[in-house]
Amino acid sequence: MPFRRLPKMELTVAYDAEHASSTQRIQHEFWPLDEIDPKNAKFPCCLVWTPLPVVSWLAPFIGHVGICREDGAILDFAGSNFVNVDDFSFGAVARYLQLDREQCCFPPNVAGHTCKYGYRHTEYGTSLTWDDALRSSMRYYENKSYNLFTCNCHSFVANCFNRFCYGGSMSWNMINVAALILFKGHWVDNMSILRSFLPFVVVLCLGIVMVGWPFLIGLFSFSLLLLGWFLIGTYCAKNLIEC
Repeated sequence: MPFRRLPKMELTVAYDAEHASSTQRIQHEFWPLDEIDPKNAKFPCCLVWTPLPVVSWLAPFIGHVGICREDGAILDFAGSNFVNVDDFSFGAVARYLQLDREQCCFPPNVAGHTCKYGYRHTEYGTSLTWDDALRSSMRYYENKSYNLFTCNCHSFVANCFNRFCYGGSMSWNMINVAALILFKGHWVDNMSILRSFLPFVVVLCLGIVMVGWPFLIGLFSFSLLLLGWFLIGTYCAKNLIEC
């Protein structure tokens, strides 16, 4: 029987079908997650947030973030050379966002990337599973000095996201991690909203009563300077807060 050369289009279609089938099989191999359980502080594969003492009283959009393992345990960079496990610093979770593992890239080898970065992702550090990526980031941050302004909990979460190549991006940083939980996060309950904003409202009212409008101007300037520092440090002078 003579050999018949398949047209290029047929080969492309066959490859695409095989690749889609292979990707689908990989996606279906994820372990099923337990339900989110705020009472026991279990948030499987979630980004979590809680207000910071004093800082959040003055700027309520600033808080402490962590990321959770598949079993729901919270990991957060809480101090120099220290990543907290299953004991969220600064209080109970107030806001959370469950992340989609299917938006992550877990390549079994260099040729198995589902993201567009390939070798860059490999050089940064890839993982086979969600928890494996978190362990790699933990080991990295156990040798880092904590600094609220340059190397903090947001840096740790961004490092995890870049190891996942979450959402097909390796450009995660303090700003877009903070924006993600700020704009897409869900409140745990009404009490979480209250403890996040009540101190700020009390400080604001006391300041206006005791000092007057100059306090409001000073508070606004503080928030603007804080936001400006992180924006400039992240996007304009990256060496300032690279961690």
